Amino acid sequence: MMEVILLERIERLGQMGDVVRVKDGYARNYLLPQKKALRATKDNMSHFEGQRSQLEAQNLERRNEAEAAAGRMEGLSCVLVRQASDMGQLYGSVSARDIADALGDGGVKIDKRQVSLDRPIKTLGIHGVRIILHPEVFVQVDVNVARSEAEAEQQAAEAGDLFEDEDAAAAAQAEAEEALADGEDSEATDTDTEAAPAETDGPPA
Repeated sequence: MMEVILLERIERLGQMGDVVRVKDGYARNYLLPQKKALRATKDNMSHFEGQRSQLEAQNLERRNEAEAAAGRMEGLSCVLVRQASDMGQLYGSVSARDIADALGDGGVKIDKRQVSLDRPIKTLGIHGVRIILHPEVFVQVDVNVARSEAEAEQQAAEAGDLFEDEDAAAAAQAEAEEALADGEDSEATDTDTEAAPAETDGPPA
């Protein structure tokens, strides 16, 4: 294991400036060459503290740029046409590189390493995939995998209808809960009124 100083936020690992222990291979093959961390030596600790304000300012600037890009990418989707069986299983798979290339064809330039894909996509359908624009900024794009452009359009239309049905169901449920709450408040008020003792002008005879 190796101790390193993080130079930026790393998901599930820590924030900028944190000293963490990671596997040697992860440090040597990814964190150090990508300049995402430094070995946690005494000299590097002093160097980091001296550069911390500058690093934080640079990180803030990059985050603001990423947030602006995320706003432009809101609701973005891409279509990937692939051969598949009648059961919807792909003859092959869709990788992070495939998604990055498809988004690039649509005018959005990203690196395959920004595509957060735990495993390749192996089925037809619309898959929500997270794109990492900055260690603190993410956006989801819909990857529409179909056997043809026509099928992709059909899947998109069906997904839109499903979302509308879900929104309508959620609205109906909210109205029902609100009506139920109003009814309970009304019953509680009536009960309080009935339970209140009658006022009298004086002691009983």
